[in-house]
Amino acid sequence: MSDIVRWGILGAANFARDQMGPAIHAARGARLDALATSNPGKATPFAAFAPGLRVHDTYDALLSDPDIDVVYIPLPNSMHVEWTLRALDAGKHVLCEKPLATEAGAFDKVIAARDRSGLLAAEAYMIVHHPQWQRARTLVQTGAIGEIRSVTAMFSFHNDDMANIRNRAETGGGSIPDIGVYIYGSTRFVTGEEPQEILSADIAWDNGVDTRAHVTARFPSFLFSGYTSTRMAPYQEMVFHGTDGIVRLTAPFNPQVYDMAQVVLQDAEQRVTIERFPADNHYVRQVEAFNSSITEGTAYPCPLEFSRGTQAMIDMVYAAAK
Repeated sequence: MSDIVRWGILGAANFARDQMGPAIHAARGARLDALATSNPGKATPFAAFAPGLRVHDTYDALLSDPDIDVVYIPLPNSMHVEWTLRALDAGKHVLCEKPLATEAGAFDKVIAARDRSGLLAAEAYMIVHHPQWQRARTLVQTGAIGEIRSVTAMFSFHNDDMANIRNRAETGGGSIPDIGVYIYGSTRFVTGEEPQEILSADIAWDNGVDTRAHVTARFPSFLFSGYTSTRMAPYQEMVFHGTDGIVRLTAPFNPQVYDMAQVVLQDAEQRVTIERFPADNHYVRQVEAFNSSITEGTAYPCPLEFSRGTQAMIDMVYAAAK
């Protein structure tokens, strides 16, 4: 492999065009070299920030490109496992958008393929790369708020476009696959604990996908209460409440878009300390962490086993709702 990690993207998704493509281009040690799309017009915005971009007219053609080291997959959820496995079989490292799979068991074949190949495969769970989440984790796990007793989680936006893949069952849509991964996964990341039991799961459905899910769960040290919705006004917040204080994140999932990333620490005497992170881009940091793992052998912060755990909680939620 050359000193520069060469990336290719399967599909000209809007998210890849607006977020991950520019992040790959901006990341240290990375270069966006190729895009697979059958529509040349969709490649034009990518070429604008990635001069020299090679455009393949099929996904298989990109996987056969010998000058690509890593494949980023922003395809619909229902296609993630198939193309992750195909990319690994083609000898490419893979960063696949979340959720990589729509049931926990499907992760097992990807983990096995990763291990056989010796390549890096991971879910693009970008928030763990952001310093606000790393700081929150440190505060909670070093006892800054005492013993954790409650986690409350909220994430919503409004999208009633029934043609959008987030509102289509056949493409793996729904509020839980789309944003439930954030409130469930971040709770696990910060606390280091796994859910023991889903106490309640109140889910509203439309067109075969969940549009609102209010969930309570029991963890070993605390109770979790959270909701996701794709039919409510935009809002996001995470609160970790302990015996001696509170940690609150006010723009936990879309910093720089929803609001500035900050970690608010309130102690038992109600003294408040605020740490702000105005410039950090978690997509860029994600790419740089991926590059470091494949070039230097650095442990990747979000292995497939962690992502499997989040999907296992999602599976528990759906089972409880039934």
